[in-house]
Amino acid sequence: MSEHGTWRRVSREGRRFLRGRTRTLRRLALWSLLESAHTFLGGYAVARALDDGFLAGRTGTGIGWLAVAGVGALLGALALRGVFGGLADLVEPLRDGLVRRSVRQAIGLAVSDPARASRAGDSGAVSRLTQQTEMARDSFAGLVLIARSFVFTALGALLGLAALAPVLLVLVLPALLLGTAAFLATLRPMARVQRAALDADEALSGRTGELAAGLRDVIACGGGASAGAGIELLIAEQERLTGRLARWTALRTLALGVAGRLPVVVLLAGTPWLLGRGVSAGAVAGALTYLVQSLLPALDALMTAVGAAGTRLLVVLDRFCDPEAAPRPHSEPLAVDPGPVSGPPAPPAPPAPTSPAVELRRVRFAYGPRAHPVIDDLDLLVRPGEHLAVVGPSGIGKSTLIALIAGLLPPGRGTVRVAGSPACGAPGRAAPGYGPDVRRTLLPQQAYVFTGTVHENLTHLCPGPVSRGEVERATAVLGADALVARLGGPDAVVDPGRLTPGERQHLALAAAYLSPAPLLLLDEATCHLDPRAEERAERALAERPGTLVVVAHRISSAVRADRVLVLDGTRAVCGTHAELPARSPLYRDLVGLWNAQG
Repeated sequence: MSEHGTWRRVSREGRRFLRGRTRTLRRLALWSLLESAHTFLGGYAVARALDDGFLAGRTGTGIGWLAVAGVGALLGALALRGVFGGLADLVEPLRDGLVRRSVRQAIGLAVSDPARASRAGDSGAVSRLTQQTEMARDSFAGLVLIARSFVFTALGALLGLAALAPVLLVLVLPALLLGTAAFLATLRPMARVQRAALDADEALSGRTGELAAGLRDVIACGGGASAGAGIELLIAEQERLTGRLARWTALRTLALGVAGRLPVVVLLAGTPWLLGRGVSAGAVAGALTYLVQSLLPALDALMTAVGAAGTRLLVVLDRFCDPEAAPRPHSEPLAVDPGPVSGPPAPPAPPAPTSPAVELRRVRFAYGPRAHPVIDDLDLLVRPGEHLAVVGPSGIGKSTLIALIAGLLPPGRGTVRVAGSPACGAPGRAAPGYGPDVRRTLLPQQAYVFTGTVHENLTHLCPGPVSRGEVERATAVLGADALVARLGGPDAVVDPGRLTPGERQHLALAAAYLSPAPLLLLDEATCHLDPRAEERAERALAERPGTLVVVAHRISSAVRADRVLVLDGTRAVCGTHAELPARSPLYRDLVGLWNAQG
């Protein structure tokens, strides 16, 4: 909608809100009249104290007028106390109404357009319900307090100037009006920039949340460059908008200088002329008091509040008034795709299995220079096509080992190689800085599923196009075909928040099955499946061409593996399931514990 429509819509809603609270507004106005009296007495009493008192040799009269100014200050304090009571009655209903409207918008979007609501996620609604509601409440309270103060302070000051000498207004008003007009000219451009900044903030919040949920997978699969590209664009947009806001703020500061400082300069420079026209010294001092102590500080506060809080309030209220404002086009979903789905560049073929699939030599790793090593002096050789299970008590280093093989962590000492290349190196990328690492695929315990179609979630680890038939065969082998049918088929949009952990793991396992990577790393990636589903998935992945390394959490996973690696914190033992009970007391205990639980 156009900018004019924005102002008109917010203005209409604002008038409707204020019409229902006329009693509160009248109470605020009555209390504020005391503030006008305080301002009037402040400058007028100073003028009379000088002209009728001290300059005329009547000290008692001068002190009496200063006492009158002191009474005016007490009136101002009393007025401020009453104003804050009325302000709460005006501000809190606004906040409550915005909360109700935000909830209605979110529910209405979910009912009228579930697909759009699913794509947009909850980030925009949460932002409006929390951050933007509080922003509107605080901005509105500050604006009411300061605008009311300025109006009644200006009223008292201008009446005081006219009472002292009407010619004073001739010197003060032109500069005051010029600076105010220049300031008002910056409001709409600043509101546009502020609105764009809020859009970018919502989009960045939503996309960062989506990316964070699958950050480990994205890094392991080499998708950091492509997944982070959208984030970098939004950060750059925020930087650009911040620069624009800074430039408009500089212009606003210049306008404030004209309106807030130039009248004082003009009054001082025109003092000889005023004295020559019969204006008394006390009147000049009173006028200076009105400017320095009342009018100009109130104007300074008003311009600062309107320039910052005012434009922010306009933008936020527009988002609540406009049903189409949630979500904005900027908050379209982030398709977190670690590699191109189709088209060039075509990935190189996986390395020929002439080197070990995984090779660790004297590897040591600790989470800190003085921390006890989690992995210490570990040697491991995994042959191409082998199925290896990794077992050990919780916290012993199983996930750390998988992270070392996946290239997520660099070893503190020793070497970790995958298909003959360093695990943390670039060889095996589908394209420089872009696309999945075709050497390996990592599935963590918290399976990564993003907002997109079922087909996209099943094929995002494939650097080339995948046919519908291949996807159907993979889901059938993994036992995920019933889940895909229940979700609505390959073209249905997935809402990750509505899937159970087991359903997310099932989709992720099917995606790993379709991946061309010759090495699959499963870090308890089947822990939310029942034993039968886990067995079917592991057997299917083991029969798939390539190497399989599984962090096991059931004895059945170790039984199915070609070899088992036992981590016990002091030394690692590797062997078959039949050999290890005699070689590793820890494995013997784990087998007994698993059998007792089974």
